[in-house]
Amino acid sequence: MRSKVCVPQKLSQKFVSNIFFPPQVHCLRSLDNLFVVVQEFKDYQFKETKEEVLKDFEELAGKLPWSDPLKIWKINTSFKKKKTKRKKITQNSSKEKTDNGQGDKTDERDVKKEFTSNVLDSQILDYYENPAIKEEISTLVGDDLASCKEETDESSREDTDPELLKFRVTCNRAGEKHCFSSNEAARDFGGAVQDYFKWKADMTNFDVEVLLNIHDNEIVVGIALTEESLHRRNITHFGPTTLRSTLAYGMLRLCAPQPTDIIVDPMCGTGAIPIEGATEWSNCYHIAGDNNPLAVNRAANNISSLLTKSQVKEGKLSWGLPIDTVQWDICNLPLRTGSVDIIVTDMPFGKRMGSKKRNWNLYPACLREMSRVCRPGTGRAVLLTQDKKCFIQALSRMGHVWRKVHTVWVNIGGLHAAVYLLKRTPQPFVHPSEQDGERSPW
Repeated sequence: MRSKVCVPQKLSQKFVSNIFFPPQVHCLRSLDNLFVVVQEFKDYQFKETKEEVLKDFEELAGKLPWSDPLKIWKINTSFKKKKTKRKKITQNSSKEKTDNGQGDKTDERDVKKEFTSNVLDSQILDYYENPAIKEEISTLVGDDLASCKEETDESSREDTDPELLKFRVTCNRAGEKHCFSSNEAARDFGGAVQDYFKWKADMTNFDVEVLLNIHDNEIVVGIALTEESLHRRNITHFGPTTLRSTLAYGMLRLCAPQPTDIIVDPMCGTGAIPIEGATEWSNCYHIAGDNNPLAVNRAANNISSLLTKSQVKEGKLSWGLPIDTVQWDICNLPLRTGSVDIIVTDMPFGKRMGSKKRNWNLYPACLREMSRVCRPGTGRAVLLTQDKKCFIQALSRMGHVWRKVHTVWVNIGGLHAAVYLLKRTPQPFVHPSEQDGERSPW
């Protein structure tokens, strides 16, 4: 799911600063990216040949209304600079209070080293979340990719100019009927943007990121307001199916947690859902469980890293989070019947984890055990899956204990998945063994 905030271009600077871009906009929990729209084309008419299409992209750069979007970008940049300045002052102040010797300095360096070492994990996350199904993402900047030497030779002269901005162009293309690649679109459009503004191309240390989003016949040109996706906030140890924190937040919001609710993720993986829940709904109690010991270990490490990060940021000891990690069997949870208020989980799609064949047995067993531990009448569940056919058939057999309330369609790395909001019916759970006259162990 690529959630984002899009801002129209024709807005006064005062209106934008007061309404759309307070500093808190970067704290929105369900948004991956923020960008201001330069111009949107709902039904763009592509030419027949690649050469003609790329020529149109070159000419498009000089025709776009850049002025107001760049004003918005400047306002947003000033907010970020103020935030960074305040953060440095706070860190220096806390450092003076807590620096009692060389040992403390060493610990701080170790903590920073731990966080910077997780850059590779972020790249792993991109690999797992973007299987490149009918989607291309390219970051290029015109002909300057082939002239790195010239940029290096001129860097000392151009860096002294405070008005000279560095930029890059990122093209996100989806659709099967295009005669060009995202690389080619980004290259030609980026070259035209550079010629128009006389900006310096820089792939990594850029000031402005221009976005060219192409989806079938729809084109959106924008300017990024975030340097990286906002979903990378709580997870430092990634697994093969790590869920975005933004999607985890959206799933939790669907079930409307109330104070003192017990919220369980029985297939937690790296713990994205319960960690997001414990961060945003600290007045609830969260349990993260999984049958894989590696997953439980990753979830525990993510909790520990988040607490360490919070301690470094605030300069004081943290009291922890209302969350526990447990290794268990999803089909035989060590929880009392009717003891859980909310269940939120990402079920195996049968692609990277498990198999679609196994899902035909797993899904009914999961729904049955979830109905046992979930509180009758008030309990609810939010379940994510891409194996929709299997899930719907399993749910149809459990109509006496689960009622589907709502379905939200999401895009998970190019896969069309669904988030199902279920309500627990008032009917008490009856264990299969009780139906045979045996006494249930629960």
